[in-house]
Amino acid sequence: MDLLTSSLLCPLLIWLLLQAFNSIINGRKSSQQKLPPGPQRMPIIGNLIDLGDKPHRSFTKLAQIHGPVMSLKLGSLITVVVSSETMAKEILQKQDIVFSNLTMIDAIRACQHHEVWLTWIPVSPLWRTLRKVCNTRIFASMKVDTTQYLRRNKIQELIANVGESCPKGEAINIGQAAFDTTINLLAQEFRKIVCDIMVEAGKPNLADYFPLLKKIGPKGVRHWMTVHFDKLLSLFSNVFDERWQSRQSQDYTASNDVLDTLLDIIEGCNKTIVTNLLLPCPNCPTVTPLPAGSNANLCGFKVLEGSQVLVNVWAIGKDRSIWNNPNSFMPERSLGFEIDVKGRDFGLIPFGAGRRIWPGLPLANRMLHLILGYLINCFDWNLEGGIPPNEMNMKEKYGIAVQMVEPLPAVLTLV
Repeated sequence: MDLLTSSLLCPLLIWLLLQAFNSIINGRKSSQQKLPPGPQRMPIIGNLIDLGDKPHRSFTKLAQIHGPVMSLKLGSLITVVVSSETMAKEILQKQDIVFSNLTMIDAIRACQHHEVWLTWIPVSPLWRTLRKVCNTRIFASMKVDTTQYLRRNKIQELIANVGESCPKGEAINIGQAAFDTTINLLAQEFRKIVCDIMVEAGKPNLADYFPLLKKIGPKGVRHWMTVHFDKLLSLFSNVFDERWQSRQSQDYTASNDVLDTLLDIIEGCNKTIVTNLLLPCPNCPTVTPLPAGSNANLCGFKVLEGSQVLVNVWAIGKDRSIWNNPNSFMPERSLGFEIDVKGRDFGLIPFGAGRRIWPGLPLANRMLHLILGYLINCFDWNLEGGIPPNEMNMKEKYGIAVQMVEPLPAVLTLV
């Protein structure tokens, strides 16, 4: 037993010593460079302990101390965090060539999705091809407009389903109701898989902060992501196969929806690549870390090649120099205040900006306004139990997308 314990502890001890040595060496090198300021770092783990369970809030608090451009050591990786509209524009627009790729988190390597998933593959001929497919065949304005009748039908189903709970006075989870209506019969299984993927991808993973661990291949996040991805692709394959068989029938009438478009493309394309266009890309409180392709300069500070840069979108959304009372619900603040959410105004970039802006923006922009408009105009809203709005639990939980700890329990009444 002692021999077994020693054989296990020796490699771990050697690895820790190497990490400590690298931390000292890198610390000396960093001190010779004019890196952005940041909090004191601990040996080996750096600033990992500063992140807490809500990194977006931790980054915001640290930025109030160290400024809108700061550097942290997350494990063995130097990370530059920017928390201002000006710096976001500098990275995502002016220097987008340097910061055009994404840091590959270990979870996404499950099933080799990092090689074909549009969100993660580096700028390359494949990336350009997939973006072109999205921009010209799937999410083009003309294409999206031709399928508006499908969206209206789904919204009418949503209104009808939600309306059934009104006479009973039952509280409903409006987010889940919208999701279920949109996805229809696949909703339950699909929602569970997507939620599982979001949970796993949002979990802290030591392999992301200590790249050496990726070679060891520890089980955990990547293992479960493989399980969830397999389920998701199996679900997509069943949907593809069902529609494919329907298309072979002489009585089939094309609906020209997204699935028909994908199946038109698939005849001259690789099925796996097309399927990956459908993988979920949830919104995140921070822009996914961008590795510097070369040495760069930000506000007079050095950003070394290979270090990652993170844009704290959440902090920008709470910036009082941009937004009046950012923590208050004030729809009137946008009256007479023109702001673009399509990546041109960096005070509000829910879909990202620059080369990596979310390709599904044209569809999302239409759906968000349509669904919200219908729900507000068709129903009066109250919180379950008569809770005043200012007492509603607004606590969030961090993941690849920020969600409410407790879903909104709304009681709706038909207008």
